[in-house]
Amino acid sequence: MSNIFDRIDARLATTLTPSRRLMLQRPRTLVLGFLGLHTVFLFALLPTILTGGVLGDLPLYRTWAELGLEHGVWQGIDTEWVYPIGAMLPIALAGIAGPLLYQLLWFLMTAALNAIAVGALTDWGRRRSGFKSAWYWLFASFLLSPVGLLRLEGITAPLVIVSLLLLAKRPVVAAAVLTLATWIKVWPAAVVLAVVTVSPRRRTVVLTGAAVSAGVATSVWLLGGWQFLTGFVTEQSDRALQLEAPITTPWVWLATLGHHGTVIYENFAIATREVSGPGTTLVASLMTPVMFGTIAAIFVLMLIAQHRRADAAQLLLVGALALVSAFIVFNKVGSPQYMLWLVPVVAVGVGTSWAEWRVPAVLMLAISGLTTLIFPIFYLPLIDGDLFSLLLLTARNALLVVLFGWSVKHLARLAWAAPGREILTRRTLPVGQGRIDG
Repeated sequence: MSNIFDRIDARLATTLTPSRRLMLQRPRTLVLGFLGLHTVFLFALLPTILTGGVLGDLPLYRTWAELGLEHGVWQGIDTEWVYPIGAMLPIALAGIAGPLLYQLLWFLMTAALNAIAVGALTDWGRRRSGFKSAWYWLFASFLLSPVGLLRLEGITAPLVIVSLLLLAKRPVVAAAVLTLATWIKVWPAAVVLAVVTVSPRRRTVVLTGAAVSAGVATSVWLLGGWQFLTGFVTEQSDRALQLEAPITTPWVWLATLGHHGTVIYENFAIATREVSGPGTTLVASLMTPVMFGTIAAIFVLMLIAQHRRADAAQLLLVGALALVSAFIVFNKVGSPQYMLWLVPVVAVGVGTSWAEWRVPAVLMLAISGLTTLIFPIFYLPLIDGDLFSLLLLTARNALLVVLFGWSVKHLARLAWAAPGREILTRRTLPVGQGRIDG
C-alpha cells in the first residue's frame, strides 16, 4: 500500500511545483479560492433560494423552526426530539427572517463557519503550515457539499476544527466550542473523550464543558423540558440496520441478489431506508455494545500511550480519529453526513505532518468522493438493487474500515513504543502550531 501513496506523493510533487506551492500559501490565493468555491455553492443553490424552497434535511429543519417561532412548540422542550437541544439554535436562527429565506440563511451560516475554520487553520494567514490544511478542508467540503451545505454536520464540523486548533492556547474557548458542538450533534463527544484522555488541559476542558452543559440543562429545565433533555439517546436506541451503515453491507448484497427474506424498506417514521433479513435483528441489538466496547479498548490504548509519553498532539488527533471512525464503522445507523465527522480531524492532522497523515488524508478524499456518488447521485438505483451502486457503497464502506484500521494501528504504535521514543518521522508540534512537510 505504501507504494500507492508514494506514487501519489510523486504526482503531487510534479503537479505542485515550488512556484505553485508558494502561490497556494498566499493569503490572497486562499481567500479567492474560498470565495470562488462558495460562489459556486451559492449559484447551485440559487434556484432554490429564489423560489423560497429548501433542500436536503432543511425542509424538516424549517418545519421545526416554524413550529417554534410561529406556534411556540419547540422540539426538545415541548416534545421528545431526535437531536440534542443545542441543534435548535442553528435551526431556529436560520428561520428568523421567515421560511422563504431559510435556505439562504442556512447557507450564510455554513459559509461563515467555514470561513472561521479556514482562518483558524492558517491563524488568519500568519501560519504557512496551515495552508495545506485549509486547502484540504475546502476540497473535502466541495466533495461532500451535498450534505455539508444541507445538514447539521455543516455547522458542527467547522466548530470541531476551531476547537482543536484553540486547545493549546485558549482551552476554555476550545472546550466551550466543542461542548456546544456536542449539544448540536452527538458525534463531537468522541473528540471530547480524546481531549479529556490525553490533553494536559483536561481539567480546564472538563470544568468548562461541565459549566456549559449545566447552563444548557438549566435553560431546558427553566423552559419546562427537563424530561426531554436526553430524549435523543432513546430515540436512536431502537433503530434497525440502516442501508448505508458498513455493518449492513452483506445484507444489502443479499437483497440485491434476490435472497428470499432480505429486503430494503423505508422506515416512514424517520424517513430513512433500512434492511431486514436473516440475523439483522440480532446484529442490530449487538452493534451498540460492540461499538462501546471498541471505544473502551481505544480509550485504554490512549491511556497506555499517554503513560509511555507519546507525543500529546499526535496522540490526541490519532485517538480522536480512531474514536470517531469507530462511531461510524460499528454503528447500525449510517448516513452520508457522517463522513464530515472524520474530515475535521484529518484536516488538522494534515497540518501537523503530511508524511504522517497522507494515508488517512487520501483515504478520506476517496471516501468523500464515493459518498457523494452514492448520495445523492446513485441513491435511488442503490435502493432498487443496482449492482454498480452497490459496488460504490461496498468500496466506500471498505475504505472506512481501512481508515479505522490505520488509526488503531497507529495508536497501537504510539502505545507500545518505548518511553520517550520518537515514533514519528518528524517531530510534531502542539495542535494548532504544527508544520507541514514538503
